[in-house]
Amino acid sequence: MPIEIEKKYRLTKKQREKVLERLVEIGGKLKTTDFEENTLYSGDGIEPGRSVLRLRRVGERAILTYKERFPTASTIKHQQEDETEVGDADALDAILQALGFTPTLVYEKRRMSWRLGDAEIVVDELPFGLFMEIEASETDIRDVERKLAIKDLKAEPSTYPQLTMQHGKKHRGVIEARFKSK
Repeated sequence: MPIEIEKKYRLTKKQREKVLERLVEIGGKLKTTDFEENTLYSGDGIEPGRSVLRLRRVGERAILTYKERFPTASTIKHQQEDETEVGDADALDAILQALGFTPTLVYEKRRMSWRLGDAEIVVDELPFGLFMEIEASETDIRDVERKLAIKDLKAEPSTYPQLTMQHGKKHRGVIEARFKSK
């Protein structure tokens, strides 16, 4: 069972700029810059606040993910994470709905993915804010925090689905957090 270990931070615009500067200075390598649409489903076996079934669309790619969070008081979260790439996102959506899973939440994200040693650092922009996540061992997370040396980084305990529930708008029975169309 794959275990994801990560810590999330809420960023100001100034902190985001500093994080991106520091990543270059400390040897971080930019891997990808993507736009994502994330759809979360509810249904039997999904416990709101503890587990998630997500279909992520990134360009032509689609990834189905199941996550189950382990209880902790720490700002570093540990969760089971199983995922697989999917050939046809629309077909999978139809299958999930035929099996009784219902789309309940959609959020969009602009993501920059970086690599620094064994750590993956992502800098995200969502319609409701700026964030950074460090995914690595607890030791490596602390090491990246030290190397970034950004003052007043605030850990964000809420998940993107929880934040979408707070900041999203209901549209046809689904809570959505989307960027405004230009």
